[in-house]
Amino acid sequence: MQDASSNAAPWTVARLLDWTRQHFQRQGIESPRLCAEILLAHALGCPRIQLYARFEFVPDAGAMTVFRDAVREAGGGKPIAYLTGAKEFFSLSFDVTPDVLIPRPETEMIVERAIDWVRRSGQVDAAIVDIGTGSGCIAVALAKHLPAARLFASDMSETALAVARRNANKHGVAGRVEFRCGSLFGPWTGDGAPPAFNVVVSNPPYIAERGADTVARSVREFEPRTALFAGDDGLSIIRPLVAEAPRRIAPGGLFLMEIAYNQAAAVRELFSDAVWKSVALHRDTAGHLRVVQAHTHDAAQGGS
Repeated sequence: MQDASSNAAPWTVARLLDWTRQHFQRQGIESPRLCAEILLAHALGCPRIQLYARFEFVPDAGAMTVFRDAVREAGGGKPIAYLTGAKEFFSLSFDVTPDVLIPRPETEMIVERAIDWVRRSGQVDAAIVDIGTGSGCIAVALAKHLPAARLFASDMSETALAVARRNANKHGVAGRVEFRCGSLFGPWTGDGAPPAFNVVVSNPPYIAERGADTVARSVREFEPRTALFAGDDGLSIIRPLVAEAPRRIAPGGLFLMEIAYNQAAAVRELFSDAVWKSVALHRDTAGHLRVVQAHTHDAAQGGS
């Protein structure tokens, strides 16, 4: 992008968007026009929709500097969400930093199914725990849509939890989500933790280390490694999570977990019919089996 002073034609919003779209296309960036709009709206400090009414507007030098720097970093692979510090999830805007995984559309399936189960079961005051909360997007979205539910969320990273707490405060649910640091169910033993949860949700690390080279550079090099990779086969976190979950879920309770697009068969083998019932795998919009939904047996059934 040439400096405005070296080119007779002014760098209007329309011209900036067109140039950046072409630049991002050459860089192989997905949705180049959308990314250009997001970055320019961020630099101008306005909603993206307002760009369409300002095509002839020429940004000032300060905004141009912010925009140029962002375009350069995006071209180098840095995710747009980290450049703007925000990402939409379940129609809510979440703060994101390189300390947390960027929320993705497929994860919204967990929120949708948890809300549906709570409402259908009548357990409006359900105790729900989010294991590996990251930005807090799942827990916060559930708290917003289930006002009587009790939310708990944990993560191994204190810096991630700081972001999650900020998002809970941003959306007015800070007083309804309890955050703790630790691995798996470790933080929820004693000290006022519920003896059992009605719902357990999780988007754990699930990418196989041996397949790291196939992961997009923008993900592999910029998002937190501990939130992405889980051993040689991608199941090093999922195995203990599935094994321990039945002991922490109330009879007839719900378990929802996101998995990798190619893990369905391996993960289904971890769910014993003696412990779980109604085990189902749900497809994302790309047709991949991405969310496992299972229920514990009712108290009267026990492990039968």
